[in-house]
Amino acid sequence: MSPPLPGPPLLRQRWLDVTFMHWRVDVERAAAQLPAGLRPHQLDGETYVGLVCFRLVGAGLARGPALLRPFVETNVRLYAVDERGRAGVVFLSMDVSSAMMAASGRAVGLPYRWARAAHRRTGAGHAYVTLLPRSGEPRLRSRLSIRPVDGVALEHDELARFLTERWALFAPRLGRTWHLPNTHEAWPLRAATVTTLDDDLVPAAGFPEVAGRPPDHVAFSPGVSARFGSPAAL
Repeated sequence: MSPPLPGPPLLRQRWLDVTFMHWRVDVERAAAQLPAGLRPHQLDGETYVGLVCFRLVGAGLARGPALLRPFVETNVRLYAVDERGRAGVVFLSMDVSSAMMAASGRAVGLPYRWARAAHRRTGAGHAYVTLLPRSGEPRLRSRLSIRPVDGVALEHDELARFLTERWALFAPRLGRTWHLPNTHEAWPLRAATVTTLDDDLVPAAGFPEVAGRPPDHVAFSPGVSARFGSPAAL
């Protein structure tokens, strides 16, 4: 269950058609990627890197109209815990099809990048494409498609809950690590099978060993509505 925000919500957004792919990675390699004051969050001695794709709609202040048009995001993330025991996400990259979101996100220290990104639904399946232009360098891209498995819910799966029930993000800024809480309803999760996977983003984020390796865990959710509270330094 999501803990209540420590104060009034500041921002809101909806995450729709969400695909989670995760790979087990070496704990020390993950630790080297984390901001100060954090350690890898582990389940049964293991930690994970995630590739998460979704549509984001309704982004805006807690009250009032949406400030951004809907866009597609693909992010690479690790899971960390601080010295107070608070668990959260650390983003290694956040590639979005909204130039405005990319610029505003970078302004507050998050690793946003503008990308050509799209989501397509075909029958029961979902496909995501992300292409990141890089001047003078090879382009990075991610192409994946999945199909949710009928009748296989994951709401009570311990690993699925560990990987998706994240009520904060951590980010470095101005020489400190910041904690930004969020809240949303429980994820409606289903198992999913991978039908296409060709990804450069996770290897480029510091985990080349997962290239060509099938993910250890895959899940799909139709989505949730999220609200964010005020950031505070650790």
